[in-house]
Amino acid sequence: MGGESKQTSTQQSQTQPWLEAQPALKNILTQLQGGLNNTGVTAAENNALNTVVQNANDASTKYGPAVSNYASTLLGGGGATSQSGNINDAYQNYVKATQGLASNTNYDPMQTPGIGDQIQALKDNITQSVNGSFASAGRDFSGYNQKALASGLASGLAPVLTAQFNENRNAQQGAAKDLYNAGNTTAGIQTGLTQQDLANRGQGVTAVGQATDIANGGANATLAAEAQRRGIPVQALGLLAQIGIPIAGLGSESNGTTTTTNQLSGVQQFMGITSGLANLFGGGGGGGSAAGNIGNMIKFISDRNAKEDIDEVGRLHDGTPVYRYRYKGQPGFQIGLMAQDVEQYAPQAVGQIGQFKAVDYKLATERSVRKVA
Repeated sequence: MGGESKQTSTQQSQTQPWLEAQPALKNILTQLQGGLNNTGVTAAENNALNTVVQNANDASTKYGPAVSNYASTLLGGGGATSQSGNINDAYQNYVKATQGLASNTNYDPMQTPGIGDQIQALKDNITQSVNGSFASAGRDFSGYNQKALASGLASGLAPVLTAQFNENRNAQQGAAKDLYNAGNTTAGIQTGLTQQDLANRGQGVTAVGQATDIANGGANATLAAEAQRRGIPVQALGLLAQIGIPIAGLGSESNGTTTTTNQLSGVQQFMGITSGLANLFGGGGGGGSAAGNIGNMIKFISDRNAKEDIDEVGRLHDGTPVYRYRYKGQPGFQIGLMAQDVEQYAPQAVGQIGQFKAVDYKLATERSVRKVA
């Protein structure tokens, strides 16, 4: 069951801006219309855009190869380790020159080149001095002479030999320390070169992007210039539209027709029909009344699917549940049966109205009435 109602209305309106402002507004619109011919790119703008494109192309041609070569060089390490071989060779030469002294642990002063001549000269001087003293006293070659000579030689030679021993030892230890320091220094230099090589390679990665930007500079400038050539007229038209369209809309005239259609559900239509029948037969309640007669004439929609806010409030004497509910789309609550329940107790009381089940309340309550009697 379906239905609809329609309502049609026609309206016409006309508005005008303040009359005294109309001459000024028309003048503005006239000037705006004249400006429509001037929204394109001007000669000065076109020259500027061409200059930007040319400069970008020149930069790409002039500096692009150099930047690209710079990036390639850095990616290869920038020559940071090119002197590594020379540094290593210098270290090896130093090792060869120093290794003998550094590894010598024989500190015998008599093995020192030149020390023998020095010792011999010192012996001669001491011997001449001691023997000369004893000879002048007539006691040369005596036992005391030999003893004094031995003591003189020991006293004269011991400091020289001791000093040479210490010098030899210090020289050996110094050479060993120098070799150690030279090894550390060389390793540090080589590590520094390696780190610089890695740093150069990292800068090369950045330089690749810069080289690409320069290579693409001309094309990007062309794209930007063309976007400006298209965008400038659009922006100019947009500004004119922002001024002109609101002014043009200050005066307007409109005509229109409005049609409203209301679609009623089957429940709403049935409720309207039953309400009208109840009014037709006088309303009221109880057996023998007009409302009771309507109940005998027709079946009432009692389909659970047509109702909402359903709560059970009791049962008939035969066990049929009684509910409080609202028909969907209706504000007021009612009390009654559900067709789905009645079908179990009195199926002959259930019929069909459209898509909903309906109940003949007289037949549905027969068994309860007999139980009371």
